[in-house]
Amino acid sequence: MKQHKPTTPARRGMRTVDYSGLTKTKPHKPLTRYVKRRAGRSASLGRITVRHKGGGYKRKYRNVDFKQDKIGIPAKVVSIEYDPSRSAFISLLSYRDGDKRYILAPDGLKEGDIIVYQEKGELKPGNRMMLKHVMVGTPVYNVELIPGKGGSIVRSAGSSAQVLTKDSGFVHLQLPSGEIRMVPEDSFASIGQVSNPEHSLEVVGKAGKNRKRGVRPTVRGSAMNPVDHPHGGGEGRSPIGLKHPKTPWGKIAFGVKTRKKRKYSDKFIIKGRKKRKRK
Repeated sequence: MKQHKPTTPARRGMRTVDYSGLTKTKPHKPLTRYVKRRAGRSASLGRITVRHKGGGYKRKYRNVDFKQDKIGIPAKVVSIEYDPSRSAFISLLSYRDGDKRYILAPDGLKEGDIIVYQEKGELKPGNRMMLKHVMVGTPVYNVELIPGKGGSIVRSAGSSAQVLTKDSGFVHLQLPSGEIRMVPEDSFASIGQVSNPEHSLEVVGKAGKNRKRGVRPTVRGSAMNPVDHPHGGGEGRSPIGLKHPKTPWGKIAFGVKTRKKRKYSDKFIIKGRKKRKRK
């Protein structure tokens, strides 16, 4: 982490990730594209459907290869780069056949390393293989839930899942949330932990930095009038006066289960995720 000098009140508490280890290069142009941002508005009517979004710096979207289907072709790590669209770092690979692709970079990957995707291979950070050939206790990331579909879980900065056991065509994984889930043994997963594990320790420091990220201000409901929010009204710093906190539309917030009661994937969940205690 990078601690800044207290030249201003905002810089005093600011703490950012140290990007000195990244490759100082521009993104590979053929793998970038422009994505039109709608700033929280619906495509049909243009009304705000997601609050507190808008503005921010312009940025190019990097096409990251989550499927990683070039089996048996070694790839050399050309660069490790910052990606404005995700919390983890990405790595540009150059395959032996001349193709270039971006992947999620694992922690500890360096320029010049060679990685390969195959059904069974070396347990080395960045290598990708079937879960049935991964040793118990090994950390994995970018895991497929459906074989051949591409990685869909464990992709955020610093996250990893742990292989617990193998049983009757399935591998039991402990996810970062604490949930234990059954995944088909033919699914592919990358070895290691996602890069940038210090992302959670970052302190923004000032509101202007969030505005550059496209995050607009949030007003507390208790600071509003009763006509504007269920928490509004009262003299001074008044309590909300309700048994449960509510959204601006009157629905109960915090602690409400949003998952469907009879979801098709319930049969694959052995143990639910840990509940966080509210302070």
